[in-house]
Amino acid sequence: MVYPPVDTSRFVPAAGGPSPEDYALVVSALVPYKRIELAVSAFSRLKRPLWIVGDGPSRERLAKAAGPSVRFLGSVGDAELPRLYAGARFFVLPGAEDFGIAAVEAQAAGRPVLALGSGGALETVVHGETGIFFGQPTVESLLEGVAAIDRMQPDPLRIHEHARRFDAARFGPELKRAIEGCLARIRR
Repeated sequence: MVYPPVDTSRFVPAAGGPSPEDYALVVSALVPYKRIELAVSAFSRLKRPLWIVGDGPSRERLAKAAGPSVRFLGSVGDAELPRLYAGARFFVLPGAEDFGIAAVEAQAAGRPVLALGSGGALETVVHGETGIFFGQPTVESLLEGVAAIDRMQPDPLRIHEHARRFDAARFGPELKRAIEGCLARIRR
């Protein structure tokens, strides 16, 4: 399997752990299939800070449904994103992704991931070590996941090292090996 390249070198764990704001973070296009409404509903119910980076056609609907603990930051610059990841308590991935580059970026910043247990997260997140999976795309299941990740004692350096498996530097050689393997099978 050749995973998409992620520039993990842009992200480093924050000295001293998450920021005093103690927020969870979503970085996503705000479109229906990303299921951001699950995170908005769960964190609004919990009255816990959730910061959402990204924009899209669902933003207005999500903002209307959000409680006061949910902040919509819109699009942020490349320089701001690493700080937001590193300062988060954890990253939330409420929908199934083919791969999930943002979840890998969060891990590169040393932050654990709370992810729906399907799709690419099953390959990029190690349950109980670099994050927690919740089982169903429901608010109740996500709330159970929040409780589980709150009990987790994350090791930011271990999480960062795990994310390096997906670094852009390994993409070229892995792609070359995969192509060479395909060509070798064709020639047989």
